[in-house]
Amino acid sequence: MTDETLSAVCTIDAPAETVFGVLADPTTHQAIDGTGWVRESLDGKQLTAVGQVFRMAMYHSNYGGMHYEMANRVEVFDPPHAIAWLPGQGADDDHLDFGGWIWRYDLEQIGDGQTEVTLTYDWSAVPPAIREHIGFPPFDRQHLDNSLKHLAGLAQQRA
Repeated sequence: MTDETLSAVCTIDAPAETVFGVLADPTTHQAIDGTGWVRESLDGKQLTAVGQVFRMAMYHSNYGGMHYEMANRVEVFDPPHAIAWLPGQGADDDHLDFGGWIWRYDLEQIGDGQTEVTLTYDWSAVPPAIREHIGFPPFDRQHLDNSLKHLAGLAQQRA
């Protein structure tokens, strides 16, 4: 872990394919979220490839509450080993503005029906202009632990 990443690790009692399936379904992301900011999937499409954009409704309680939308571009799609997305904004999927942070899940099958999952939040590519307005990371490590706990619950229900 560098000064510009946070990571958390969890062992989940479910096969890697099942865990990956939960992560590749944006309709589950609100239930996985450890910050409470993620709301519903706006397009409901399953993630299937690098370059795919999926949109999520968001809510942040700072400044009296703010509803907004994130357009996430899939950067890594390697079933059932890794998945990552780069959050951005913009109305046109071909011309999005990205903040420079990325969410990545690495999955390793460690036994019959068990998967070790590493969740990494990396903000090393965030430009100085954005860092002036947003402190990084914008949450503590506990939010990653919470996300993995929620992911484990969903995956174990599906297993």
